[in-house]
Amino acid sequence: MNADRWTSVRVRTSTNRAAVINALFEIGAEGVQELDDEIVTHLREVDEARVTNALRHADARARVEYAPTPSIDWSSHWRSRITAHRAGRLVVTPPWLADQFPESERIVIEPEMAFGTGEHETTRGVLNLMQHVIRPGDVVTDVGAGSAVLAIAAAKLGARHVVAIEIDGDAIGNAERNTVANGVGDRVTILEGDAFSLLPLVAPTRVVLANIVSSVLTELLPAIASALTADGVAILSGILVEERVRMEAALRAARGGPAAAT
Repeated sequence: MNADRWTSVRVRTSTNRAAVINALFEIGAEGVQELDDEIVTHLREVDEARVTNALRHADARARVEYAPTPSIDWSSHWRSRITAHRAGRLVVTPPWLADQFPESERIVIEPEMAFGTGEHETTRGVLNLMQHVIRPGDVVTDVGAGSAVLAIAAAKLGARHVVAIEIDGDAIGNAERNTVANGVGDRVTILEGDAFSLLPLVAPTRVVLANIVSSVLTELLPAIASALTADGVAILSGILVEERVRMEAALRAARGGPAAAT
């Protein structure tokens, strides 16, 4: 018997589920998956006769099926689920796909805990709008920077200086590494803290990017409006369709100048 081989054990039962689960753990299961009428686990070095007898003792009507567990290197398999995403003339890509795209187009993001790998449509929406708003030499502020994907994009689009504000300390390291990897570390400053306190300190800024939940956006609108230059633009994202009317009213009340919402 190959000690490196695992076997999938699928138990079909409609009664005595707790007893079946207890039996699986006693046999050596490290975890189980509970489905509608099945309990699934994976075992190493399976003695099928012994396992079946133990499960039938727990539930005489249990039906037990065995199958080889596919051999998968999970340390690398997760990468196959992360793809590159194009937004206009920019592409957000993980490092292992970066060589497929011209350096001028690509934003290379190392997928970690920070939000912003291009997977979410709100990120892509801001990336598309930025390409019509940012001008060479602009000062840009990215609120809720996450992975710094938007800050990096702003620098690639010609911004002279970008301030990326992020309150989550766990995201800061990822954001800093991403800016360096994309060659814009000299133009992007990562600040840890809340935007309410930091926006007045980085003003004036011609463009504010904010891809965060609408409840926080609404509270931030006065600070964003005050931070913008006279010809400034705010690109706001993370707003649900049903929240649009309320957000438009909040924008008018904040008198923050022109704004594009995605």
